[in-house]
Amino acid sequence: MYTVEVYLQVRRAHFDEGRSKRSIARDFGLARGTVDKMCAFPVPPGYRREKDVRRPKLDGFTGYVDAWLLKDLEVPKKQRHTAKRIYDRLCAEKGFTGGYTTVKDYVRAHRQKAREMFIPLAHPPGHGQADFGEAVVVLAGIQQKVHFFAFDLPQSDACYIRAYHAATSEAWMDGHVHAFGFFGAVPLSVVYDNDSCLVAKIEADGRRRRTQMFTEMLSHYLFDDRYGRPGKGNDKGKVEGLVGWSRRNLMVPLPEFADIESFNAWLEEQCRKRQSAVLHGHTETIGQRLQGDLAAMSPLPSAAYEACAKATGRVSSQSLVRYKTNDYSVPSTYGFRDVTIRAFVNVVEIGCGGEIIARHPRCYEREQMVFNPVHYFALLERKPGALDQAAPLADWEMPEELQTLRRLMEARQARQGRREFTQVLRLLESFELPVLCAAVRVALQKRAIAFDAIKHLVLCQVECRPARLDLSLYPYLPRAAVQTTKASSYMALLSEGAS
Repeated sequence: MYTVEVYLQVRRAHFDEGRSKRSIARDFGLARGTVDKMCAFPVPPGYRREKDVRRPKLDGFTGYVDAWLLKDLEVPKKQRHTAKRIYDRLCAEKGFTGGYTTVKDYVRAHRQKAREMFIPLAHPPGHGQADFGEAVVVLAGIQQKVHFFAFDLPQSDACYIRAYHAATSEAWMDGHVHAFGFFGAVPLSVVYDNDSCLVAKIEADGRRRRTQMFTEMLSHYLFDDRYGRPGKGNDKGKVEGLVGWSRRNLMVPLPEFADIESFNAWLEEQCRKRQSAVLHGHTETIGQRLQGDLAAMSPLPSAAYEACAKATGRVSSQSLVRYKTNDYSVPSTYGFRDVTIRAFVNVVEIGCGGEIIARHPRCYEREQMVFNPVHYFALLERKPGALDQAAPLADWEMPEELQTLRRLMEARQARQGRREFTQVLRLLESFELPVLCAAVRVALQKRAIAFDAIKHLVLCQVECRPARLDLSLYPYLPRAAVQTTKASSYMALLSEGAS
């Protein structure tokens, strides 16, 4: 290819000096066709294809290739045809005798034509986008995967990130509650993908049938919900980019925290710090642009939405209630009764008759039993023989004071002592463990090894009054047998000494 300098000299010779193309070709050593092209174009036009590409060996097989590539759109990306796989199938199944390069070039051109084009979007203030992402973190020394809720205000690029153990419906709703609380306002609308936690079904006309919990939250905060096309993340590209930014910037290297609560506190602080950044194409910080979003958004309602899943259950013969494959204990006095279950992100509450009867940390494993030993003390009082084999007490680290008390009670009263020890344990139904342990320590010091004495000490400690123990009320306490001194006994001793 000739340089622009040659083009300049040839065009000057022809147009300014009036020389013929024949003489120019002779003097410059160029072909006549090259001179014609230099006179027609001020700069080298580059290669121009004048006829369609001919693939005589492939043309009869392009229909198969097109069909395979079209069907690929219905399968996972990692299991679609490569150019090499198409070439192998053409050779093995269709008798193709051409070369691999011909197939590769055709597949590349086909995919280039099929690539989607996009329209730049404008983002008015007051609207948001929400999504979930995944990352690996270290919590309490254990490396584990967490799911994080990402909320973005596209106009200002202000964001909120919060981590959860699982991307459940409760986590979706809880993420909204914390995000709205973080900004102090409710957006006019939020764009989502078609997650099953939000959308129960997509109707034939494209309308979404929402889930019950999501509908409740929309009714509470009164904002509009909008959805992207199924499988098209670019419809909410801002929050998709935020998910990637969060993973690359906030979770590299792997974050290490004592628990997920401290991790979330740190994430919230990073979201606040990001508001001081000035992004490409802007002259104001994120925080300054956020004021435009806040001015367009709606105020928060007087009370936050309770982000919990609701269900009903029945107490089993082992005083357990099942929720999502896991069993949670309730007081044994509620056996075989119908209960209501409220599952929050971190807590499971079980109620009966308008009263909360049990509260447990949420378990995200499967087929586990979550016990509170206190729930079984009333039953153990009637069945003290099960004290050593009771599963609810297997993982309970009984304080040393209570272990000592049990040994003394059983040594002095055998089976009745074990029953009385369970009565002491039942005090935990009304009082905290530290209060009971403090009372037991005092009782051990005073050798008042009895339920009534310990209960009295607990009440005195709670009511901040001195204890008044009358040991004569406890006839089973060991007593010393002391005989009355007699004068004859002294005379016998004196006579023995004289002899």
